[in-house]
Amino acid sequence: MTKRRKTTAKETILELLARSPRALSQDAIARKIDLPVNRTTIYRILNQFCEDGLAHRVVAGDGKQYFTLCGDCGGKRLPRHHFHFLCTQCGSLECLEQAVQFSLPQGYALEQMNCLLMGICAECAAGTQGVVAR
Repeated sequence: MTKRRKTTAKETILELLARSPRALSQDAIARKIDLPVNRTTIYRILNQFCEDGLAHRVVAGDGKQYFTLCGDCGGKRLPRHHFHFLCTQCGSLECLEQAVQFSLPQGYALEQMNCLLMGICAECAAGTQGVVAR
């Protein structure tokens, strides 16, 4: 990991990710922090966290990026390769505990994966249908 200078913005964003039970987009992070930082600075910090192995990025079908801490998504210890669920109603993205099982053809080497499931989250399902799907 590259030695990086500590800043208030980095510490604030890292603390926010650590407290969040769900992955957050840059927009959500910008709304939740009370610091005078622009979106470019937030993206640069998030990209550094990904490069340093502190966070991972999930890219939704529309290209929107979400970020969460590696191995400790929402306080849960998760396998390195796990599924993510994007709610098409409220826009929240959360890490799911199930490990992704896969195999590659001989000679292929995995560098990165993005396992995204999309649908209605339990909270939205409860609010619209009165039943929480589990």
